[in-house]
Amino acid sequence: MKPQVVCIDDIERYALDNLNKSVADYYRSGANDEQTLAENRRAFARLRIRPRFLRDVSQRSLRTTVLGQPIAAPVCASPSAMQKMAHPMGELATAKACETMDTIMILSTISTSSIEEVAAEASVAMKWFQLYIYRDREVTRQLVERAERSGFGALVLTVDTPMFGHRLADSRNGFCLPPHLRMANFVAGAQASDAIQNRPTDGQSGLSEYAQSLFDPSIEWKDLRWLRSITRLPIVVKGVLTREDALLALKYGCSAILVSNHGARQLDGVPATIEALPEVVKAVQNRCEVYLDGGVRTGTDVLKALALGARAVFIGRPILWGLAYDGQSGVEKVFSILKQELDMAMALSGLSTVTDIANQSTTSSSSPLVVSENYYRSQL
Repeated sequence: MKPQVVCIDDIERYALDNLNKSVADYYRSGANDEQTLAENRRAFARLRIRPRFLRDVSQRSLRTTVLGQPIAAPVCASPSAMQKMAHPMGELATAKACETMDTIMILSTISTSSIEEVAAEASVAMKWFQLYIYRDREVTRQLVERAERSGFGALVLTVDTPMFGHRLADSRNGFCLPPHLRMANFVAGAQASDAIQNRPTDGQSGLSEYAQSLFDPSIEWKDLRWLRSITRLPIVVKGVLTREDALLALKYGCSAILVSNHGARQLDGVPATIEALPEVVKAVQNRCEVYLDGGVRTGTDVLKALALGARAVFIGRPILWGLAYDGQSGVEKVFSILKQELDMAMALSGLSTVTDIANQSTTSSSSPLVVSENYYRSQL
């Protein structure tokens, strides 16, 4: 019998206690000294909410839209690779959970369920497809065409991965995909399918060697013109942390920006995503939607991100913990906890709708909803 869980940390503890060590380390770890991994969460704790009272919060709604798509709450699923290591149903369970919870799932290129399998399992779910650009552009073209045919609503281009960062735990464990699983978006026998299962060499991980051999490290912003030329889908750029790249994303026709540091798994020492968010929001000036992932574990984290300009947040590791806890039901539990916590945080802050959060943040610069902890120190 599974233990009762009342918060995301409870689900994480269960997952880490029950997953294979190599898998748990792969999902959990960040790059190098994991400074940014810790900061992704600590940075939320350094923000303070300034609640307002005696406001009518008897009726509340968490509903919003993302790229014009209505969703039940501003919490969606980030792309997470190789989900069948957490549960036999993997990405199929996540897709069904997102369908049930009326939210968006981003499917990873390096998933253990194929584009077509996910589309068939959750035909009504709102699905986006995360994309890496491979050295062989035909590989990327075929992925894009298959995502379009399968009813995916957007492409999410990861821009922070010319190669994978150094994740010490994966190197120590010699991580590679278990032999009973495969990269389901590629034909068995092809390098893009099977290289991830090769035992690594030279103190690397199988995933790192896979990326170095197959991903294109030469891509530049101008290459988005090529991607735009082969798809009708909106393009969301994932991995932006600076105003400069935010402006380039706009210049090259992206529809939205996902502020992300890849779960702190790429370059250690970059800012927490909640720290980078205001710079990006200010740069785009409402010319595109901005989202955030990284470090979100509570409803108050969601509230803080929305108050600083995010249209929605995306969660990665909590989805994996939910899968390990109880498959589709576990993922639904994760979403339910965050929705309940966000609803309570809104009520206790004097807010009735998600729009109220945005309005107070943009129109009340003299009375901000969320401030740095230094705001109060400066009053002393």
